[in-house]
Amino acid sequence: MKPVNLNQKRKEKARAEKKTRADANAVKFGTPTGLRKLEAKKKAIEVTRLDGLKLDK
Repeated sequence: MKPVNLNQKRKEKARAEKKTRADANAVKFGTPTGLRKLEAKKKAIEVTRLDGLKLDK
């Protein structure tokens, strides 16, 4: 059985968490403003369209 260096494991875990956070920020902040606004507008249009298709009881 090979000994485990806890410092290396701690640093690996910190790197993985940092990478996860960086990926989330890349999605959140990496999109150009125009594209973000376009997606929001498309989503709003889709929501209003679906609301119009609902059957009232």
